[in-house]
Amino acid sequence: MQGGSFFDIFWMLIIIFSLWPLIQQKNIEWARLRLIRKIEEKRKSRVITMIHRQERLAFMGFPIMRYITIEDSERILRAIRMTPDDMPIDLILHTPGGLALAATQIASALIKHKSPVRVIVPHYAMSGGTLIALAADEVIMDPNAVLGPLDPQLGQFPAPSVIKAYKMKNVNLKDETLILADVAEKALNQMKNTIKRILIAKGKKEKQAEEIAELLTCGYWTHDYPLTVDVLKDIGINVKTDVPDEVYDLMELYYQPTATSSVQYIPVPYGEPKKENIPIKKPH
Repeated sequence: MQGGSFFDIFWMLIIIFSLWPLIQQKNIEWARLRLIRKIEEKRKSRVITMIHRQERLAFMGFPIMRYITIEDSERILRAIRMTPDDMPIDLILHTPGGLALAATQIASALIKHKSPVRVIVPHYAMSGGTLIALAADEVIMDPNAVLGPLDPQLGQFPAPSVIKAYKMKNVNLKDETLILADVAEKALNQMKNTIKRILIAKGKKEKQAEEIAELLTCGYWTHDYPLTVDVLKDIGINVKTDVPDEVYDLMELYYQPTATSSVQYIPVPYGEPKKENIPIKKPH
């Protein structure tokens, strides 16, 4: 009887330890939803998140690379359709970029929403994330957050660099190189026109929209160059830096996959004045 009880307990522990990662993940998801609801109530808006961080798989612990996909655009478009015309949208964005098609679909849907659209960037939104941010009425960024250039990438090559190399060559080129240069030129023109259309829809004059589109796509910066708040303001993007505290709290619920972080600190705010209990003498 004792042996049977031991094995029952043993298998029960195995089941619990196997299911524990799933239970933890569910708890995190519920915590995220509660916090999203809190932000919605505070800001009187529909909150949509697209947060691409590497997260652990339930059992193995292998990291998953995340970027903007067609599935993301489908889900965001559905959320926008479910949002009343008179309700603002707050899109919390944290992404290294992704498919231009998906990013363009999301940006186009945000433009058509009749109430104000705010894109909140707590850390970074590069490439396709920048395209989505341009479709907002307001971009709200952490003072140290960044966006990125929008020069199209053809495999490992930036389209502007392909075109520049093609124009510099004075010798006969292979057909594949000519085709690559042709595709690069088309991709560059398409991205410029898309950015220009988005900016005009958001109230920019045609000339200013064209100048911003040219600067973001021409290869003036490398594709991963960080465009800071000051740079964005200088080129004419409407940026504010009042990120709600709850957004930072929400980001803490999206963990990175490394078992031990190389960054450590005591997780309490410093610099706040301490309240000292000074005894008050009562008059006699």
